[in-house]
Amino acid sequence: MKTITFTLLNLFISTFIYAQTTVKPLIEGKNGMVVSTHPVASQVGLDILKKGGNAIDAAVAVNFALAVCHPAAGNIGGGGFLVYRDKSGKNYALDYREKAPIQASRDMYLDEKGNIIPEKSQAGILSVGVPGTVAGIFAMHQKFGKLPWKELVNPAIELAAAGLPLTEKEARGLNRQKNDFLKYNPGKNYMLKDSGDWLKGDLFVQSDLAKTLERVAEKGWRGFYKGKTARLIAKENRKSGGLIRKKDLKAYQAVWRNPIETHYKNYKIIGMPPPSSGGVALGQLLEMVESYPLKKWGSNSDSTLQVMIEAERRVYADRAKWLGDPDFVKVPVENLLDTNYSDSRMKNISFEKASLSTEISNGSFPGYESPETTHYSIVDGEGNAVSITTTLNNSYGSKVFVGGAGFLLNDEMDDFSAKPGSPNLYGLIGSKANEIQPNKRMLSSMTPTIIEENGKLKMVVGTPGGSTIITSVFQTTLNVLEFGKNMQEAVEFPRFHHQWMPDKVTFEKGRLNDEQIQRLTLKGYNFTPIGGIGLVEGILVLPNKNLQGGADSRGDDTVSAY
Repeated sequence: MKTITFTLLNLFISTFIYAQTTVKPLIEGKNGMVVSTHPVASQVGLDILKKGGNAIDAAVAVNFALAVCHPAAGNIGGGGFLVYRDKSGKNYALDYREKAPIQASRDMYLDEKGNIIPEKSQAGILSVGVPGTVAGIFAMHQKFGKLPWKELVNPAIELAAAGLPLTEKEARGLNRQKNDFLKYNPGKNYMLKDSGDWLKGDLFVQSDLAKTLERVAEKGWRGFYKGKTARLIAKENRKSGGLIRKKDLKAYQAVWRNPIETHYKNYKIIGMPPPSSGGVALGQLLEMVESYPLKKWGSNSDSTLQVMIEAERRVYADRAKWLGDPDFVKVPVENLLDTNYSDSRMKNISFEKASLSTEISNGSFPGYESPETTHYSIVDGEGNAVSITTTLNNSYGSKVFVGGAGFLLNDEMDDFSAKPGSPNLYGLIGSKANEIQPNKRMLSSMTPTIIEENGKLKMVVGTPGGSTIITSVFQTTLNVLEFGKNMQEAVEFPRFHHQWMPDKVTFEKGRLNDEQIQRLTLKGYNFTPIGGIGLVEGILVLPNKNLQGGADSRGDDTVSAY
């Protein structure tokens, strides 16, 4: 057993910080619950549950509603991952991550000297991957949905056509993007106000998007990947110098994969496999900290922080080396999740001084070659559970609208390793395993997660946040399972993040006090304050089978339940 002095001061600090951060009320429900980043989308999902729809039906409706009311990340021009647990306890994972276009090439973002041209992969038409959202949402409905498809898309059509009042956050986000929208969309006026800036309460109408959604409602996936919408996407790419063609869209398919299943004490952790790094990384993190007495130390003690930081450092080093699209590279999932391997990675940590990321490399296995997102969690009255994370990558994706179709395209090509060893938009380092190849899916940090306790549904959780997604889910999970917080407390508790490179710990205000920062800085940790980390959406199943929601006060996140 690993031990270190635990003080009442640390417990006091932890309790005080938590008390200062809880903002939204604790909400419970019995018959169904939806937690998403926007109040309208959450209500749309709840209405579907009340009509007799299941969790998948609600997920379909929520996704299309988010494409209308949360354009920064809700989308039909991006992609995502589903982790699903049905009422019988069977688990599924659906990969509808974007793909590189057929014309994409390994060095497409390098100049003549072999240096990265960052703006090419981070914005504009060349940053766009082949969208997967509509194919994925349609695939999950075909397999598990109950209510008619059109009935689930119609709420979003009505929202787009009639308009909805902007929240303060959405108005602020649209105003920040005005210059980029003008830069990358000459001649278009999508999401721009006729005069002045958007204000809270302004009616936000999206007529072209409504027509696009009508085609999807009528024809399913064909209404996006074939016909008029596909022609408009291809036309936008040809006009602007992009790579996506009608054959890219026609060939796209979502893929059902085996979920990652790991264990933490008596809990089963069900996560997304590659090309998501989330399931593997979360499993590794929990394995690495399992043998430490975190509950005894307290959620904000120096010891707990050090163990969690050192685990994060090692896991992100492995992520950089080994993870990629399993259809293109052999990913050593079993090796990475071997408990002996996890234990060995933590053997050299010291409570006297920080590890140096320059001295922490990835693990070695024989036989192997070397932003903006949104999440929603849903549980229906029968016990079916959905955890979905979907993304455009950066906020508002590539900033490019499809003319005549009214929606934004992603900038997911930046999630590839444009040059092995060089950082992307989020500072993440990649390797050859994640280099660009035609039709390949780029690596992701998305971590939709479902947790069981003794064979019964315990928790559904996930978050946006680029490279911080994994650590936010990790910390929220421990807040519930180890530190006994309710779902809302767990979501609100201030977070921190370490991703191996750069060698620094970013943290939210309130997570560390000045004395703690001083003590840990003397041990070699480099701390950088940050405004906010993630927007976690969680649902906890209580012993009496009631559902307890957690909606992040860092955004417009909302629990809807009945």
